Amino acid sequence: MSQLAAAFCPVSYLVQANHNRARGTPTAMSAGKFSPFLSATTFAVVGASTRREKFGNKVLRCYLQDGKKAIPINPREKEIEGLPCLANLSFLTCPSETAVSVITPPAVTVSVLEQAAKLGIKHVWLQPGCESPEAIATAERVGLLPTLIFGGPCVLVELGFEGRDH
Repeated sequence: MSQLAAAFCPVSYLVQANHNRARGTPTAMSAGKFSPFLSATTFAVVGASTRREKFGNKVLRCYLQDGKKAIPINPREKEIEGLPCLANLSFLTCPSETAVSVITPPAVTVSVLEQAAKLGIKHVWLQPGCESPEAIATAERVGLLPTLIFGGPCVLVELGFEGRDH
């Protein structure tokens, strides 16, 4: 596991993830939610950043390094990591086939979840730091809670991001 991932993800999750990885078994959440999420054809990164030290940029690069089609979402940017940037999820061409990683302030996360549900997006991963009780309540209200990944799991750990260029 990279030092970058260790700095971003909660220690309790990292201990469990390392233990399970060493034993060759997935975490409890990965068995039920990670596989469907990671089997999507496209990955949107809401909160993507042009600044490489920001986690929105690292998550985008993580998907790219894993050979996945990734789309940066940020209303203030035109391009991130050489990819055209979309202002919000409503600009996705196939939202129902897109899994969404969220790296936003908790107050913004609520509106992202509402928009995702309206667009028929089924798989959303709240990266550590973007969730709140209000966001989780919103996910339940809009029907995303059964597939929502939240509470500590980190895509940088799950995919083994090392911070190298893609």
